[in-house]
Amino acid sequence: MQDIRFGGDYNPEQWPEEIWLEDVRLMREAGVNLVSLGVFNWGIIEPAPGEYDWSGLDAIVELLHANGIGVNMGTPTSSPPAWLRKAHPEIRLVDAEGRTLAGGSRHGVCPSSPAYAEACASIVDKIAERYGKHPAVKLWHIHNEYGWANVECYCEASATAFQGWLAEKYGDVDRLNEAWGTAFWGLVYRSFDQVEAPAAAPPGVNPALRLDWKRFSNDEHVRNYRMQREVIARHSEAPATTNFMIPNCEGMDYRRWAGTVDVVSNNHYLIAERPDHQIELSMSADLTRAVANGPWMVMEHSTSAVNWQPRNIAKTTGELRRNSLAHVARGADGLMFFQWRASRAGAEKFHSAMLPHGGTDTEVWRDVAALGNDLKKLSAVVGADVAADVAVLWDWESWWALELEWRPSVDLKYRERVEAYYAALWREHVTVDFAHPEADLSGYRLVVAPSSYVLTDAASKNLRGYVENGGHLVVSYFSGIVDEHDTVHPGAHPGALRETLGLWIEEFHPLHERESLSLDSGAAGRIWSEHVRLDGAEAVARFASGPDAGRPALTRHDLGRGTAWYAATALDAGTGLDELLATAMDAAGVERPQGVPDGVEVVRRGAHRFLINHTGQDVQVPGAGVDALDGTAYDGRVPVRAGGVVVLADA
Repeated sequence: MQDIRFGGDYNPEQWPEEIWLEDVRLMREAGVNLVSLGVFNWGIIEPAPGEYDWSGLDAIVELLHANGIGVNMGTPTSSPPAWLRKAHPEIRLVDAEGRTLAGGSRHGVCPSSPAYAEACASIVDKIAERYGKHPAVKLWHIHNEYGWANVECYCEASATAFQGWLAEKYGDVDRLNEAWGTAFWGLVYRSFDQVEAPAAAPPGVNPALRLDWKRFSNDEHVRNYRMQREVIARHSEAPATTNFMIPNCEGMDYRRWAGTVDVVSNNHYLIAERPDHQIELSMSADLTRAVANGPWMVMEHSTSAVNWQPRNIAKTTGELRRNSLAHVARGADGLMFFQWRASRAGAEKFHSAMLPHGGTDTEVWRDVAALGNDLKKLSAVVGADVAADVAVLWDWESWWALELEWRPSVDLKYRERVEAYYAALWREHVTVDFAHPEADLSGYRLVVAPSSYVLTDAASKNLRGYVENGGHLVVSYFSGIVDEHDTVHPGAHPGALRETLGLWIEEFHPLHERESLSLDSGAAGRIWSEHVRLDGAEAVARFASGPDAGRPALTRHDLGRGTAWYAATALDAGTGLDELLATAMDAAGVERPQGVPDGVEVVRRGAHRFLINHTGQDVQVPGAGVDALDGTAYDGRVPVRAGGVVVLADA
């Protein structure tokens, strides 16, 4: 049985060698079984072009291996050495304003630079040749956080690469003109080399151009990853990954990345000042599991405070454990932290670590060691699936397109609606999967589309077929409006969903800032209203105020053996959203745990049920089984301490 991976980012180059022995001793004490090495050491192992110093890396690899600790070997390409930037100034990142960015940080390189790619291939080949067969190397960590600060570059090399990307995609410039609707404003191209990168320009840049630019920028990073993966594969059979940043890196479409990695790994850091940050954590974990199509691993999270938020709030007692086990509950087979030992210098010296500045006589250290002990008892969950009857639709391209300029309202935000619907389901103790609109949805009793502005013809047919075959679909406003080129579907809105929803929209009516309206059901809405015309659907509730008073606000359409619901305004918790979802779940036969107190997370993974108490009060939860963490048997009522976790194994 495989253990859960447990450890963190280790940067021994920051410390004298006498500290290494203490580090390894403490790693063993805490139960660490995997550490990430070499993620930022390019300038150390290659101090000058073609000159290498392997002494430190060789020594630490051997020391870890001798102590039974595996290595997640990094490629250091996210932080190129100063000599490379000086020798090749053309690799520097250029922002949308045309400014060439200086060094002193990481990621300040153009992802389309040939000189950068050549240097990356060279150093990766040297590392893989030296360590590719070493038994300590269990995993390859390629680059670090692709797209963290350089999602897009607007230099000449990027613009030229974009033109080549477009030529490969469209083949003929006339096809590009048709897809982009360039007849508008006469912005017609006669050759691909006439297309410019969408840098700073007067308002109204073609949204189809911007959307393809985002696809191109994502694909450039994927290309760089694949290049390194191919180099490593010449020397090593160990699996490879790169750490995603789901869902907080908008510019990376991780659905397009998933097939390139052997193991999906993700970085997640709490937005500490959010009062519902535990819900955002759950959403991130569920979305990562969807990208992985199964188990995944946390490559980075924090033991306590981070260093880069406006106010870096420390975690409360027990929060480290709750956060970590919530990830495991939702599919994580590995828990890694940034970083092992807190740094004394540099930009992240105030970032928490597994071994803090205060050493082992600290609450953080004791919590880390206790977590390591917990994880040894949860090996049985490794590889197990997470049960979900509900899917929420997620598409990065819809996110990109929705938030381009000149939309009907600046309040249209992709994550705002997704998180509102997700949070409502979380509060109902419903575990969800995330799914792409074109994916097979037949295994779900209920599918929710909170913000599907972009829907392809294939997605439209998929959702209609899902409903006709007995599925239940809940759709929120401004969905199904455009195709993959940001072109409005033919006919009245919402063209891609008009027949499925049994209605059409005569006009959008965005609301004023902070304006709200009421429904005759007692619910309330904000942000949005619209003139809905029924065409087969029935009105479940009508607007009681606002620009569409008396017109349908919530609708239901029975189609084939299923039902499609539609909300024409922004419903929130306590103002109608919970009621809409509860009604749809009841109709779909979605079962919810009964008798579970508010603020308690209940997730089934394989033969284990995780009960996570995010409140400050002791609670009792209905259930039976044996706590995998302390061996206590329960039959009927399970006490869960304030801030505590119980993992029930089926009896």
